[in-house]
Parts: sequence; C-alpha cells; structure tokens
Amino acid sequence: MNVTELRPGNYFTEEGNLYLVLDILLNKTAMRKMVAKVKIKNIRTGAITEMSANSGYQVETIRLDKKKMNYLYDSGDFLVFMDNETYEQIEIPKARLEWEINFLKENTEVDVTTYEDEILGIALPAKVVLNVTHCEPAVRGDTVNKAMKDAIVETGLKIRVPLFVNEGDDVLVRTDTGDYDGRAN
Repeated sequence: MNVTELRPGNYFTEEGNLYLVLDILLNKTAMRKMVAKVKIKNIRTGAITEMSANSGYQVETIRLDKKKMNYLYDSGDFLVFMDNETYEQIEIPKARLEWEINFLKENTEVDVTTYEDEILGIALPAKVVLNVTHCEPAVRGDTVNKAMKDAIVETGLKIRVPLFVNEGDDVLVRTDTGDYDGRAN
C-alpha cells in the first residue's frame, strides 16, 4: 500500500517491526511531491514515533487477529488464558501485562491480539467490576471538595472512591485510567 493511503487504525510492517497508524498528515506543495507525516506506535514496544515518507513509498499492511479468551489464573511468572471456543490454553509473561494485571480476576473475558501466532497483548473491557477489600473510614466534615478516600480492590489496585463506599462493596473501575467509575449493580 502507498504510504499516502494509510489511515488511523491501519497496521503495517516495516523492517520487521509492527506499527499502528495513530495519525497521518499529508503535505503537498507546488514544488515538491506529496509528503506523508505518519504518527505511529510500535506494537511490540509501545513506543510512539513519527515517520516521514514521500508519495510512492510502499508499506506492507497487515491484519492482526483478535480472539476472545478468559483469564484463568496466575501461575507465578505467567498469566494463563483459555480460548472460549477451542479450550486451548496460552501463557503470557506477567512482565508484559503489568498494567492489565490490576484489573484481571478469574473468568474475566479479554481480547487477545496475535500476529502470525505471536501474542502481542490483551485488550480489557472498558470497565470491570471489582470488590473493595480494604477501605479507610470516612471522616466527618471532610467535604470541602469532592470527598474521596483511598480503597484497595481485590486485585491489589489502590483507587480513590467516594466516602459512601465501604469494604465488601462492588465498584466499577475504568481500565484505561484505573479510576473509580461508579457502584456496580
């Protein structure tokens, strides 16, 4: 594919690296060929960079596969997931999922992203329900601004919650920021 035809959300490979297109700016002047400035994210490392290329530069677009899988358990250095259809189990190194582990509890359904049998990562649901295991007591009169207190949920993540949340309550937590989002029904 010509580099000028790339759009945000496209994936391509370049010199053995896998990239996601975040943004593209096409610049054409009367004196020069069209130049594409592409903001890209390396899928394996997470590094975001910019790449410039003239019109006519070719890149190889790729397709990533996503499978629905359930989180089963933590086996020490690895997290074990099971395919919902084939019951095949895979292990992903814990070091690659340092942020995601804050929201994983047994039977959480995630999308596992792969490219040619290489596991690239997982996509969590936008919000997860977690149980509050420890909570500070509410301090009366502490309501000058939006009154919040510290709480620890079942996965060990520390979050800020409103004063009315108590130990044992189920709360919704956003997986992109790790913030409290409301009470769970």
